[in-house]
Amino acid sequence: MSNWMFSGGHAPRQVGDASPRNEHRKQQVRRLKPCFQVTGAALLIALAAPPSSARDRGQFVNSSPEMKAWFDGLRSGKGPCCSDADGSAVSDVDWETRNGHYRVRIDGEWIDVPDDAVITEPNRVGRTMVWPMRGYQGVSIRCFMPGSMT
Repeated sequence: MSNWMFSGGHAPRQVGDASPRNEHRKQQVRRLKPCFQVTGAALLIALAAPPSSARDRGQFVNSSPEMKAWFDGLRSGKGPCCSDADGSAVSDVDWETRNGHYRVRIDGEWIDVPDDAVITEPNRVGRTMVWPMRGYQGVSIRCFMPGSMT
């Protein structure tokens, strides 16, 4: 048995026909619309987020295993510094102390080093190093290890 007889037979349906089936479809579309909007917004935010800047550039590839282990264990008050590959050596002209606090020049801009980012253990490599973190709010310092300033 079919609904052919009750659906009007061969008579064409009107575009604005308010059959229960059409109303049900409209309700489904109305229910799904907010889901699509939220998914689209989340996708846009994910695509706009900058990629992570941690990478192994291989600048300390000739380091001894002891030095690599020492670098990997470095920590500041902000947490682990990640490794030697994430840090950058800083020239003496690109860092200074002012009023008992450190400042470092990164990409031509002077940035104050937070006190809890300073590594307090002895510097075994001798040169100043910084572990910058680049994010959507700019550059912040995760770890800073002062050198001898010679």
